[in-house]
Parts: sequence; C-alpha cells; structure tokens
Amino acid sequence: MPPETVLAFDTSAAHSAAALLLPDGRVLNRLEPMEKGQAEHLMPLLEELLAEGGIGWGDLTRLGVGTGPGNFTGVRISVAAARGLALGLGIPAIGVTRLEALAHGLPRPLLVAEDARRGEAYVQGFGLPGLETARLMSASALPDAPHVTGSALPDALPPALPLAEAIARIAASRSPGARPAPFYLRGADAAPPSDPAPVILP
Repeated sequence: MPPETVLAFDTSAAHSAAALLLPDGRVLNRLEPMEKGQAEHLMPLLEELLAEGGIGWGDLTRLGVGTGPGNFTGVRISVAAARGLALGLGIPAIGVTRLEALAHGLPRPLLVAEDARRGEAYVQGFGLPGLETARLMSASALPDAPHVTGSALPDALPPALPLAEAIARIAASRSPGARPAPFYLRGADAAPPSDPAPVILP
C-alpha cells in the first residue's frame, strides 16, 4: 500500500491548526491562534499548506479532522469542511477526537484530561480499565494514573506531536468508516434558535 497523502485540521479550540503528511516523509504543520474567525481562515490556511508542500487538492488521498470535544461552533466548522472536501474530492475523511490526538505517542496507561471550564474536564483513559469511554468529569475528582496529559492536569506530559499532526497520523492509519461527526460531551451554551436546525445527513 503506497504512503498516504493526508491533510488534517482542527478548529475545536481558539486556533486553526493544520498538518500535511507527504509520501516523502515530510510533515508540514501550521497553528494560528484565534478566538474567532476560523470559518473565514480555515480554507486559505489549508491552501497555503498545500502550496508549501508543492501539491494540489487532487493529490490528497485522505483527510483527517478533529471532531472535539471543544468549542461547539469550532468543531462544526472543521467537520463541515472535512465532509464537504471529502465529497468533492472523492476521498475519505476520518474523524479523530481531541482526546485521542493528545494521547497519540504517549506512554500507557495514560489519562487525558482537558479543561472543559466550569470546574469540569473532558476525560478519557488509554489502557485504564473503566475509563476507556470519554466523559465529562469534575476537575476536582480526576482519578490517578501512571501517566497524565492535558490542560486540566498539573505536571502533565506534553503532547508527543502537534495536535493536527497527531490527527493526521491517526487518520493515516485508521480504516475509513462513517463520515466524521461532531463529538460533544456537553451541550451548546447558546440558547437554541427558534427555527429547526438543519439535518446533518449520516
């Protein structure tokens, strides 16, 4: 099987992050901090990354996208972009959660705990029985683990890779399945609109 050419991106927090894995082994990373405006900046960022890699959209063999948990609108921006690009390019898009990406390349057993604000954390264990499923927990009641990472934990291990690169590497190794969908562990903060929400097709 020839090496994949993978473009991955994430807007689940106050950033637009992207990475490009190329068949020759090169890895290009971009991270642009931003509180808002990801919807306007994401596609130009991806085009710049492709240009830097010397390839075009048609050279990609798969996409990776961060599905959250994180900022409600930010997650939807990336997932919608990935699904649209996958459809237009005729290539698979693979969803990767933020917690999976943070765990990638770190020793096991591992606890990932990301700050979810309001005194809570997004938590998932890797190699920790009973904690394999991601959940929302009180930040003051996090379990002990031999290795820990994430913004909700003091003395946490730093990520092994930039977030978007971890998403890209996981996507490159994962068999395509269902189209990516937002991964939320908490509902949106905003009040629901009076109009019915559009349907996201499976």
